[in-house]
Amino acid sequence: MTAEDDQTTDPDHGAGAARTADSAPSRRGRVAAFFDLDKTVIAKSSTFVFSKPFFAQGLLNRRAVLESSYAHFLFLLSGADHDQMERMREHLTKMCAGWDVEQVKSIVAETLHELVDPLIYAEAADLIADHKIRGHDVVIVSASGEEMVGPIAEVLGASHTAATRMVVEDGKYTGGVEFYCYGEGKVEAIEKLAAAEGYDLSRCYAYSDSVTDLPMLGTVGHPTAVNPDRNLRREATARGWPVLAFSNPVSLWARFQSPSSTTLAATAAVGLSAVLAGAISYRLLRRRR
Repeated sequence: MTAEDDQTTDPDHGAGAARTADSAPSRRGRVAAFFDLDKTVIAKSSTFVFSKPFFAQGLLNRRAVLESSYAHFLFLLSGADHDQMERMREHLTKMCAGWDVEQVKSIVAETLHELVDPLIYAEAADLIADHKIRGHDVVIVSASGEEMVGPIAEVLGASHTAATRMVVEDGKYTGGVEFYCYGEGKVEAIEKLAAAEGYDLSRCYAYSDSVTDLPMLGTVGHPTAVNPDRNLRREATARGWPVLAFSNPVSLWARFQSPSSTTLAATAAVGLSAVLAGAISYRLLRRRR
């Protein structure tokens, strides 16, 4: 089956946005899979992950690191509700006021492989690869800053990203927020991208762990709860949405240390990106048969 064939015959996995009947496949829009980042694709908060190198480079003081660690502990323990997310936004924006944007980008680039790569859920990598093999775009949608989300999305082979944008003047963060990619903000970003890329949201997919992402999940035709907090699990059960458990963080690069003969052949034929999609998704596709 070709990717094009697959896009016109996607199975129905859940009830999100109402589907539109269209008897002409050629008129149907393209398909994308929208992934939340923290606790959905990676095992920790992406903002917290970089707190250590930010401290080492003098951007954070010891108190800020301790506060970040405590907030991350609560986040892992029970997720975050709307009020907690708002408090976290206010804390982070005040904390980064005056930071040099290029310094932040440099720290992320230098530490990305060491800090983030080992935290990517193997199950999420499989799922991303599966969507790509089926011809779907992959979009990472996160409330974290775009300077952190963009490089992580690139490692994952995502087609697009939507993330929080800070106000920048003279190369430094002012402490203001230009766009907060959270709650309805995620829906705004998804709808804007869908209009630009021709996505049919009734045929698209979304994955998240948090009840705060109910607006995003309800925007697509195929929503799925991943490692859901208590409130999202209750909503997913009530709405008949699939629930997945991801629990195996693994380095993507470690998968290339002992490539199979199939992987080697694919490398020669189509390059590294196809190896990632083919080698990772092979196991997943066999399980589906």
